[in-house]
Amino acid sequence: MGYRLSKIYTRTGDQGITSLSDGKRLAKDSTRIETIGCIDELNSLIGLLIAQDVPESIDGSLTNIQHNLFDLGGGLSMPGYRVVTDNAVTLLEQQLDKLNETLPPLKEFILPGGSLQAASCHHARTVCRRAERRLMTLVQQTDEEINPAALKYLNRLSDLLFVMARTLARMNHGKEVFWKKQK
Repeated sequence: MGYRLSKIYTRTGDQGITSLSDGKRLAKDSTRIETIGCIDELNSLIGLLIAQDVPESIDGSLTNIQHNLFDLGGGLSMPGYRVVTDNAVTLLEQQLDKLNETLPPLKEFILPGGSLQAASCHHARTVCRRAERRLMTLVQQTDEEINPAALKYLNRLSDLLFVMARTLARMNHGKEVFWKKQK
């Protein structure tokens, strides 16, 4: 494979317009570009989480998720192209079930925190929810069919990140911070 980026700046976006992979030009604040940006931000947050030396059992899952998120964003930059499949959603569900079976049932809401890794995971979860909302807005605003597996993937990923946050809080000798109604 040849070099994908031989020159980093092109000056083609200096007026607030960018290109999709098919050559179509869009405003940088269009719903599609905003959705791709949210997915990219989520991927970066997961990279930050991995950089905190998370346990190997979680590290591998997060790295696979990063690849899937890159594919998901790439698919959005090529309208009609579908990379993320229902199989990827099933793998998230399996990981979620495996981690969740070791956790005590929740009886109360928890606040983001517990340890640095857990808080970082919660941060990624909230950005994942935003990416999911942006993708739903894109679905509602466009005539083309958006990959339904992409929406499922983001929905399940936010659930997995929640369970990972709970797991990380316990692994790092932290504890979950339970919400208490203020008087």
